[in-house]
Amino acid sequence: MDQTTVYNEDYPSRRLFDLIGDKWTPIVLYILGQGTRRYGEIQRHLPDISKKMLTQTLRALEEGGLLLRTVYAEVPPKVEYDLTALGRIYLEPVTALCRWATQHSNDLDAVQANRLKAHRRK
Repeated sequence: MDQTTVYNEDYPSRRLFDLIGDKWTPIVLYILGQGTRRYGEIQRHLPDISKKMLTQTLRALEEGGLLLRTVYAEVPPKVEYDLTALGRIYLEPVTALCRWATQHSNDLDAVQANRLKAHRRK
């Protein structure tokens, strides 16, 4: 019997990509998977992210329980970011995607070139 799978908002893959499917979240998770970082360190890894977007991404990860933000009472203030145990669970698929992307860089280049050609024709 042919059963139709319904990919509604509760479908696990949709929920995963809803969480990590934006431009910055996966790479911020990947960076934090390498260890505790301060804001400036994260920003140095991502020179093309705005301060506003990095702050929003870090807040969303913290609100989701994936990131721990630790503020130290010193002058100047020191703030560190690290993944929680739950964040490390989400790091697994992100790491797999990053590994795949590195191994298929030429394929990604081809897709990007095809998309650029298609946009020029419009």
